[in-house]
Amino acid sequence: MINVFRQSKTSAKLVSFALVGVVNTAIDFGIFILCYKLVGLPLIASNVLAWLVAVSCSYVVNTLTTFRAESGRVLQRRHYINFVLSGVLGVVASTTVLVVASSFVQVLFAKLLSILVGFLVNFTMSNFVVFRPRKSEL
Repeated sequence: MINVFRQSKTSAKLVSFALVGVVNTAIDFGIFILCYKLVGLPLIASNVLAWLVAVSCSYVVNTLTTFRAESGRVLQRRHYINFVLSGVLGVVASTTVLVVASSFVQVLFAKLLSILVGFLVNFTMSNFVVFRPRKSEL
């Protein structure tokens, strides 16, 4: 019974994380297009800059919503740094997918594919590393 409860809590977090991710995807994609298409920054620089803006927004919203029980809805520099550092794995994975995929498909489609990969990596890191349950909740 405990496993079912934990699975449903994880599923609810996954849905919440995904909803927050929709907004962050729009931010990421918009900043990427602005940097890459309008400003003319290189592919990787555009992607990393877009990620930095999106990950900062993601931290704030996920702290206040998705992981509110674990964070106490308190923004903390230490948690932000951990969130960003754990997100590095996501940005490395998404940038790798972006660079490789853009050799085979249009850059904007490759960007969408890279966002999906980043989402999967970032949720895993957020759920099991950054916002893991407090000892009192176990």
